[in-house]
Amino acid sequence: MDLFIIIFAGFLMLLGIIGSFLPVLPGPLTGWFGLLILYMTPNISVSISTLIITLIVAILIWVLDYFIPAIGTKKFGGTRAGMIGTTIGLILGLISPIPGGLILGLFIGALVGELLNNADIKTAMKAAFGSLIGFLTSSILKLVVSLIFLAVFINLVWT
Repeated sequence: MDLFIIIFAGFLMLLGIIGSFLPVLPGPLTGWFGLLILYMTPNISVSISTLIITLIVAILIWVLDYFIPAIGTKKFGGTRAGMIGTTIGLILGLISPIPGGLILGLFIGALVGELLNNADIKTAMKAAFGSLIGFLTSSILKLVVSLIFLAVFINLVWT
């Protein structure tokens, strides 16, 4: 039974890493649930302080994930229309069969949103670039935290 729980927790850790790039999955939060499940395994010792600290980090990253792309768009001169376009582009890019569709969708969505808001092409491109930078920054931050959670998981299982 312990082996099944460890495998399931490991699966959640891997989903957390994948969730670092997919907006539908909250990456670090999913990985944290893997640590929580590991906590329920009687033969593996996970301290409550480890759970609390990792939960706080996961929630903080989850909240920041909603602000970082918007901050990137705003920092590069984007408007609310560009942020809405970014969100729509992310969703369309996610379901797109095109390789790199997520990033293309994000960029094109922000560009179209700004152009529909009567921005000139230079301003629209700058805002689209800002949304791309914000998304990549957010994804890298989530990936780093998810990998740290995975390292904690491996350390707990190994010892």
